[in-house]
Amino acid sequence: MLVVKCLFTFEDSAKVLCLEETQSSTAGILQLFRTNFRYYGQVEIQVFSPIFNQYVDVCKEDFTVTEDNSKLKFVKSRGSHQGNLNDGNCAVFCCDIQERFRSAISCFEQIVGISERILKASQILALPLIVTEQYPKGLLGTVEELDIQHATLRIPKTKFSMLEPQVVDFLVKNSRITNIVLFGVEAHVCVQQTALDLMECGLQVYIAVDATSSRFTSDRQFAFKRLGAAGAVMTTSESILFQLIRDKNHPHFKQIQQLIKSEGPKQPGLLLSSSM
Repeated sequence: MLVVKCLFTFEDSAKVLCLEETQSSTAGILQLFRTNFRYYGQVEIQVFSPIFNQYVDVCKEDFTVTEDNSKLKFVKSRGSHQGNLNDGNCAVFCCDIQERFRSAISCFEQIVGISERILKASQILALPLIVTEQYPKGLLGTVEELDIQHATLRIPKTKFSMLEPQVVDFLVKNSRITNIVLFGVEAHVCVQQTALDLMECGLQVYIAVDATSSRFTSDRQFAFKRLGAAGAVMTTSESILFQLIRDKNHPHFKQIQQLIKSEGPKQPGLLLSSSM
């Protein structure tokens, strides 16, 4: 099997990596880049041109690495991507909505109701769903009201961030995923640490604030302020769902519209319980 030694450069880092023939396409190149640089955001690929003595952009669709073009530079895509959420580039992360939290978390029943709406939408739109459960031996599993049978991954964990090895592997292998919809408990612990880790890896995070809470509203409030300052988009479940479908002519518009009308608490008590 042909193996090409490549120089991968990203920001201040450079690595010599061996690219097998089966990895020489754009998808294989991006997967190798994500694995070794742990950056999962949108990047442009440039190749060094000896003719022009500089790096030039490549056409991702038909680019293949050979020994003659093995010096590659990866550049973060320019501009803000806060508006590019859609049903083709998004995964849904449901964080630790477990039975033992029921009596402790502020407005827990509302959290469950709104989460149910998001989970049903993820199934309708065929979005990858990642579900974690913090120490389920003690905190039990995801509450029975939430149907997570369609989850891509359901992972028990002990660390606070959701970025377990299985989740990292999923992100490495799915280069189209550049946006994460995140919700759950607690806002200032597991949700916050997950969001910060995802953003450090170059992903845009959308926090569904009406499906995210803590025991104390002060912890929730300051978690949201910190995450917003760090670059997360703080928004509501309804806003997220309409951004995902974008257009009245979307094939699933009526299903999502009906979901919004029929699911979730009628009074936004959690939104009113603390200022942002």
